[in-house]
Amino acid sequence: MGGIDLGGTKIQTVVVDDDFTVRGAARGQTPRTGGPTDVAAAMELAMRDAAAAAEVDVSTLAGIGVGSPGSVDGGDVSGARNLPDWEGTFALGPALQQALGPPVQVGNDVQVATEAEVQLGAGRLYRSLIGVFWGTGIGGGVVLDGKLWRGRGAAGEIGHMVVEMNGATCTCGRRGCVEAYAGRAAMEAYARHLQEQKGRKTDLFKLMARHQRDRLTSSIWARALEHEDRLAVQIIDRAIEALGAGIASAVNLLDVEGIIIGGGLGVRLGHPYAKRIADAMQPHLFVDSRPPHVHVAALGDLGGAIGAALLVRDAS
Repeated sequence: MGGIDLGGTKIQTVVVDDDFTVRGAARGQTPRTGGPTDVAAAMELAMRDAAAAAEVDVSTLAGIGVGSPGSVDGGDVSGARNLPDWEGTFALGPALQQALGPPVQVGNDVQVATEAEVQLGAGRLYRSLIGVFWGTGIGGGVVLDGKLWRGRGAAGEIGHMVVEMNGATCTCGRRGCVEAYAGRAAMEAYARHLQEQKGRKTDLFKLMARHQRDRLTSSIWARALEHEDRLAVQIIDRAIEALGAGIASAVNLLDVEGIIIGGGLGVRLGHPYAKRIADAMQPHLFVDSRPPHVHVAALGDLGGAIGAALLVRDAS
């Protein structure tokens, strides 16, 4: 089975066997320009590369699962705002099925990654949890009584919980969302503003150029923190404060047992920063004597793609 995790920065693909052991994997960059058809073409190439790594022909796969940002309805994806020119609806599933051959199942990226952690990773310990995926944006998945809670189709949008009334403008156009402070796209925009408009010094963009990146990826943020770049430290501190308040508010509502921190930044920064998020939650918890356990996603960067492959099994 194939799995594709479509993110704002990268496209991660895997081929897994019946036990969900990864037999081949590949990664490509998400296009920054063009539109949904260009993104679909990049996904096709990355899936073919994973099949080649697994030494199988992509046409022989039992199926391909896709985890995509935005609102998913069948094979259609709408409003994937962290992707280029994807405000409307695009038939992603049919486009990939025509290009690759096997049947394609599409789900929300964060929901499938959360499901993967529940079935195969750190979430196996709990009957209730919230998956928080810290990357280009901030995504969330909610599990209640062992089952993923989808609501009316848009449950888990923890990145758009408001942590400051009339606060910073979010990529969604609203104000004060967690994502406005902690989403990597918003963090990069804030860093540029502080450098260009306020004269703040930082090596973030020098590191980006040196490592031939066209945006501030998770690895660039990690390197800047290792170099004790003062602006990077300030922006990460601000992000952790927002994540702590937002996650704690969700815990106050749902009283879950566990929190799984995933996504590009969450996995890259790892356990020390998961602990910092847990500490930032503490002042906002109504029942502060019984905080939920906070873990880093056990499946790491491949969790979203493995979760997408689970869609194939569940559809059979």
